[in-house]
Amino acid sequence: MEKILIIDDNNDICLLLERFLGKQGYKTASVQRGEDGLVLLRKESFELVICDFKLPDIDGLEMLRRIKVMHPTTAVIIITGYSDVRVAVQTVKHGAYDYVTKPLYPDEILYTIKGALERRSQSLTQPAATTASPAKATSTRAAGNKGSLAPDGKRFIFGKSRVAEQLQKHIDLIAPTDMSVIITGETGTGKEFVANAIHLKSKRADKSFVAIDCGALSKELAGSELFGHVKGAFTGAMSDKAGSFEFANGGTLFLDEIGNLSYDNQIKLLRVLQERKIRRIGSNQDIAVDVRIIVATNEDLREAVRQGRFREDIYHRIDEFEIHLSPLRERKADIMIFAEHFLELANRQLEKDILGFDDEAKEKLKEYYWHGNLRELQNVVKRAVLLTSGDYVEADVLPHEIITPQYFAPDDTAGNVQVSFDPARPGVPVMSQSAANLKSVSENAERVAILKVLEKTGYNKTKAAEVLNIDRKTLYNKLKAYDIHL
Repeated sequence: MEKILIIDDNNDICLLLERFLGKQGYKTASVQRGEDGLVLLRKESFELVICDFKLPDIDGLEMLRRIKVMHPTTAVIIITGYSDVRVAVQTVKHGAYDYVTKPLYPDEILYTIKGALERRSQSLTQPAATTASPAKATSTRAAGNKGSLAPDGKRFIFGKSRVAEQLQKHIDLIAPTDMSVIITGETGTGKEFVANAIHLKSKRADKSFVAIDCGALSKELAGSELFGHVKGAFTGAMSDKAGSFEFANGGTLFLDEIGNLSYDNQIKLLRVLQERKIRRIGSNQDIAVDVRIIVATNEDLREAVRQGRFREDIYHRIDEFEIHLSPLRERKADIMIFAEHFLELANRQLEKDILGFDDEAKEKLKEYYWHGNLRELQNVVKRAVLLTSGDYVEADVLPHEIITPQYFAPDDTAGNVQVSFDPARPGVPVMSQSAANLKSVSENAERVAILKVLEKTGYNKTKAAEVLNIDRKTLYNKLKAYDIHL
């Protein structure tokens, strides 16, 4: 019987999930504080942890990090409010299987749990094959309408916009070569999909495509995951283990969020890129590998090089060709193509037969800013399908922030400050010049204003700086000055 630990400060949610999952044949335990959950995890192991993102003592990202250190193979699902979705996406980037938003729906959470446990079982039988969760793979692979197929049989959806056509041309151009590729773009824009598409059009298509999320690897685990280890190399190394480079031999290795690799592991990676040989941790024997490297990042690696966080020699070795993925809000012609594809997926997953979207719902989807890109769109469509009782998805089942894209910031010295959206750029939050001028606000009110705007923008510092009419550097300085840690 598979064991599931529930961590949520709402006792009603704990009881609800325990009863529901118990009826589904799972053994459950629940606690209401993060530290209590960690204590329980030290005593016994669980196949799955369902953890609320906002706990009274520890936030979701820190909980995820600690769980993965103690039990790397334990699957984690994050519970979050819809307003926290953009933050929850980061938990997926750091190793969570997926997230579910409140209110919880039995069909949705049961489907997610089964997927997480199935994925965990596959990873145990095929170690290091991939660290990308199925949820993430779905979002990145859900980006081709030309009929091309992924290894799992799902269609790749490229779209029809000008940037989508340019993307296809770049993939067709670079795929037949063995050149290294850097794929840049915001979270959720489809970086793994593009890497996989390059692999499938290359001479290595009959070999392995191995995806590693460097952001989900701790400094201690990254070396073992990438290069493997021999028995006894460190505490817990009970047997020899092949690393991702060996699994990808002859094929393609995709390193997502490569900027998160520690300096020590960057040095090891450089040696592999130079000599095409790897050495398992604890071994003195070199193993020759033939691997094409594709990397992805949502940060500016050039800036990371200037700041000394990323080695310049590695950057120049992997920067043979760069593909930049535009955010979904700049590809409005593609939004409904993706939405229809996600509708098809949701119908299969939820065993429903929704025919499409009504006109008002289409307009709302096309007007929204889509901070989380494809990942957010997929989540919205899936929930809308779940809530729809008729033949078509209507606007009233879409999240409130899509139906009415505006919110209020805290009071300033002049009263309520309304944050609305620019009609010329639907979904982009703006403030009036007088309201957004932080110099006219006291330090205390300024700190409160910054915190509130960060919360409303999903802790996206770029958006928060835009709302506050200051640049990112100024915002970082203020976060430091007011001791705001994110």
